[in-house]
Amino acid sequence: MSEQSGRYQRSMSGMVGALVVTLVAIAAFVAWRALNRNDVDVRPEAVDYLASVSYLQEAGRTIVYPPSLPKGWTATSANYGTGRDLSWDMGALTASDEFAGVRQEDASVDQLVSDYVDPNAEEGEAVQVDGAVATTWRSFSDDGGDFALVAELREETVLVYGSADPDEIEALAASLVTTPLQ
Repeated sequence: MSEQSGRYQRSMSGMVGALVVTLVAIAAFVAWRALNRNDVDVRPEAVDYLASVSYLQEAGRTIVYPPSLPKGWTATSANYGTGRDLSWDMGALTASDEFAGVRQEDASVDQLVSDYVDPNAEEGEAVQVDGAVATTWRSFSDDGGDFALVAELREETVLVYGSADPDEIEALAASLVTTPLQ
């Protein structure tokens, strides 16, 4: 029997060789996955915001909502708060994948603009909109391209906002109604 231990010889060139083999194996796996992967088009799922409107109207709330969205737009969210936070909002993506939303809440204009547009949003000129909910809206914008229109109705504030083109935001505000759904 030999008195020497069964250790193998280690060398710097052996370690570099093992590292190279490992990197080649990783690169081959990444290349194989890239060639065999289908490009996934991640689009948000459309929601039926009118179902939320109907539910809230049945509960006795007066809800401000667009009866339909322009062609190419997709409603992506519809939420309502109960209890102390009586609120309703819906969000949509425009045909050019920009965000536009409506929020109705018992909150001040300053609070809504700060929360949903920008704490440093600047107020612009009043905007006249030919709509059923309000004809004069206060306008706000920020440095990032967000635009918002705000109107105070009874005890609640309505905010129409987003990164969409200001003309699209104005058209959304003009489309808003409070009529009961059938």
